[in-house]
Amino acid sequence: MRMVIALIALVLLSSPHHPPSTLDQVLEIGALRVITRNAPSAYYLGNSGPTGPEYDLARGFADSLGVQLDMQPVDSLADIVPSVASGDAHMAAASLSITEQRLSQVRFSQPYQQVEQHLIYRRGTGKPQSLTDLQDSEIVVMAGSSHAETMRALEQDLPLLEWREDPEAESADLLTALADGDLDYTVADSTDFNINRHFHPELRIALDLEVADSIAWAFAPGSDDSLIQKANQYLAKIRRNGELTRILDRYYGHNEDFDYVGTRSFIRHYETRLPRYRTLFESAAAAQSIDWRLLAAIGYQESHWRQSAVSPTGVRGIMMLTEATADYLGIKDREDPASSITGGARFFARLKARLGDEIPEPDRTWMALAAYNVGFYHLKDARSIVTMQGGNPNRWVDVRAALPLLAQRKWYSKLPYGHARGREPAANVENILNYRDILTWLESRNNAEEEDAESEINQPTPAGETST
Repeated sequence: MRMVIALIALVLLSSPHHPPSTLDQVLEIGALRVITRNAPSAYYLGNSGPTGPEYDLARGFADSLGVQLDMQPVDSLADIVPSVASGDAHMAAASLSITEQRLSQVRFSQPYQQVEQHLIYRRGTGKPQSLTDLQDSEIVVMAGSSHAETMRALEQDLPLLEWREDPEAESADLLTALADGDLDYTVADSTDFNINRHFHPELRIALDLEVADSIAWAFAPGSDDSLIQKANQYLAKIRRNGELTRILDRYYGHNEDFDYVGTRSFIRHYETRLPRYRTLFESAAAAQSIDWRLLAAIGYQESHWRQSAVSPTGVRGIMMLTEATADYLGIKDREDPASSITGGARFFARLKARLGDEIPEPDRTWMALAAYNVGFYHLKDARSIVTMQGGNPNRWVDVRAALPLLAQRKWYSKLPYGHARGREPAANVENILNYRDILTWLESRNNAEEEDAESEINQPTPAGETST
C-alpha cells in the first residue's frame, strides 16, 4: 500500500495541472489508510468484526469521502506517530493526545474528545498524597505515550522519581499488571481507566496528572492541508448533528458509573452461580441469535442468577418474567431455570423485532433492554418525548435522557401510557452493558489461561528426560 501511495504521488507531481494532494491520493486509490492501536478506546475486533470509537469515527470519515476504510493496527503505540510522519498511512486514529513532542513530528485535526491522565494505584497499598510520595516506587507507562511525556516533565522537579516505559504493553496490560501486584503505579487516560476498573475493581485513582487532554487525529507534516480540512469539516458536522456524542456514548456512557461492591459480587457470582446456568444461556441465546453474554447479563441484572428470585411486584425467576409475559410466551413455571431463560431470550428478541429496523444498532439493542424493564409502551412514550423535544427517537442517547421524564406529571399527563419510573430502565441498561463487558473480559482471560496451560502440556519432552 505504501508503494501505491508513492506511485500516485509521483504521477501527481509530474503533472502541472494536478498539484500533489493527500486528498487526491485518497480519492485516486479509493481507500483511506489509517494507522491505529488495539485498545478499547481505539480499535479492536469484536464479535461482529472491527469496532471501537476510533473505528466508528474513521469509518464515518471514509464514508463521507466515498472511499473504503483500510484500518491497520500497529504493534506499539510508539510506532504510530513515526508511521504517520514517514507517510506509511494517510492519518492516525488511535486516541492520541495532542502533545508538544508530537506536534514537532505531525499535525493534528481539531480535537474531538477530552480526557484526563490519572495516576492509578491498587487498593490496600496506600494512597499517595502527593507526587513526592512516589519516590522509590515502580511506575510503568506505555512507551511513546503522552503519559511518558508527563513523567519526563515531572522529573524536572522530582529528580528522584523512578519510572520506565514498557514498549510491549498497552494501557489494559499495565492496569492488569498493577491489579496483580506486579508494579506499584501506572498512568492511564480516564477513558481507559473507566473501562478497565470494572475488570479490576481494586484499582483506584491516586492523583490527577493532567486535566482536559485533547484527543485528535494525526496527519503527516507539511503544507498539504487538503485531508486535514476534510477531517475537520467531518468532525464539525458530526459534532453538530449529535453523531459524535452518540459514538462516544456507545463506548463510554455505561462505564461512567462504578459500583465497587457490585462489581466484586458479580465476579464472585460468575465463579459460583453462572456455571449452573451457562449452558442454558448459551442455547437460549443461540436460538434467538443473541450474544449469550448479553442474555446472561440481563439475567444477572434481573435476579443475580437466582432461580427462586421474587420481586415485591410478583415478577419471578432468573429472568424476572411477569405472569402476563409468561402467559404470552406459554411458560408454565417461571422459576424453572430452563423455562425462564428460554422465555427471557424469546421476549427480548421480540422486543427488538417490534422496535423495527429503522433504529440502527447498537441503539436498537439498548432500547430493547430498556423495554425489557419498563415495558414496550412506556419506551414508546419516551421516544414520543424525544420527538416533542426535537431530538432523534431512534437514538439511544436521546431516549435515555427522556426516560426519567416519564415520572414527571407535566410529561406523563400528555402521554398515552402514563407514569413510569423512567430512571430505573436507564440505569438498568448501563448495568447490563457493564456486566456484559466484565463477562466478556472474564471469558477472554480464562480462554487465554486455558490456551497457555494446553500449550505447556503439549510441549515436547527434551531428549533424555521422561515425563511424569
